[in-house]
Amino acid sequence: MHASAILALAALWVLIPLRGLAQDPPQPGPAGDPPALPWVTRQVEVPRVSFHRFHSQAARSEVSYHLYTPLAYDSSPTTRFPVLYWLHGTEGGVNHIRPVARLFHVAIRDHGVPPMLVVFVNGLSQRLWTDSRDGRAPIESVFIKELIPHIDQAHRTIAQPEGRILEGFSMGGYGAARIGFRHPDLFGGISILAGGPLDPEFQGPRATGNPLREKILAQVCDGDLKYFQATHPWTLAETHALALRERGTVIRQAVGSRDFTLDLNRRFHDRLESLKIPHEFTVVEGVAHDTPTLLAGLKNARFYQQALTPRASPPKADTTDDLSPK
Repeated sequence: MHASAILALAALWVLIPLRGLAQDPPQPGPAGDPPALPWVTRQVEVPRVSFHRFHSQAARSEVSYHLYTPLAYDSSPTTRFPVLYWLHGTEGGVNHIRPVARLFHVAIRDHGVPPMLVVFVNGLSQRLWTDSRDGRAPIESVFIKELIPHIDQAHRTIAQPEGRILEGFSMGGYGAARIGFRHPDLFGGISILAGGPLDPEFQGPRATGNPLREKILAQVCDGDLKYFQATHPWTLAETHALALRERGTVIRQAVGSRDFTLDLNRRFHDRLESLKIPHEFTVVEGVAHDTPTLLAGLKNARFYQQALTPRASPPKADTTDDLSPK
């Protein structure tokens, strides 16, 4: 993907009205109940992006998602396509659909990225892509047990690990790591872009003294740091290291040199190294916490092609590992 193309699109992103980027507010619930969670977002109008809903038993609600389809999806009506699941950041499910969809469209059309569907998953805001401890927000369960089977049934997909990539930015990068590591049998590739919060102590540069940390811990973990740690990518990397190695999951981790998450991303990279989990780690010079410019510095076509290459089935094995944390 050429940097010039992505930077041009980044400029378009800046021109999007801020009103269109506001997160979806919680909907009022019955008297005395907490507000209903915004499982259905507003529809974002973007060429080749459609808006869909399905009924979730886990959420007990309709749940929405947006879907980008490449030009080849129309011109080859009997062909099945791989799927990239895009996980959003802390602010919520619709903010980056417009620029990210445009990036993928240009990359597929002009820069060698394989034609694929892109599903923009609604994981709610500030929820860490984790089932909340109180059961009220089963984010991971809705995604893994319901959305992925729905996508494979409703659209022409390659319904196997080498037909799926999991990618996310910021909190979405955190989600790609924790969900991808926890379910290594579902994805051929995992892309962790400027992921956070990647420290199991949750004391990163934007956490200490920040009321958002306490809010996230309260609504996701019931205030229990041990629940945060048990469901954290740091822990899941150790638990599933053997499975990730044996399956040959293609993993990349990338962050900008000016990103506030850089140090913690380096620490997480060292953690994966200590667990002997093969992965590519890239620091893109001059880039801050910004999706388009980070993607501009990466060899995206190569990564997606590798992730979608069929691999031999691994032998059945216990997914635990005897490697101790270092």
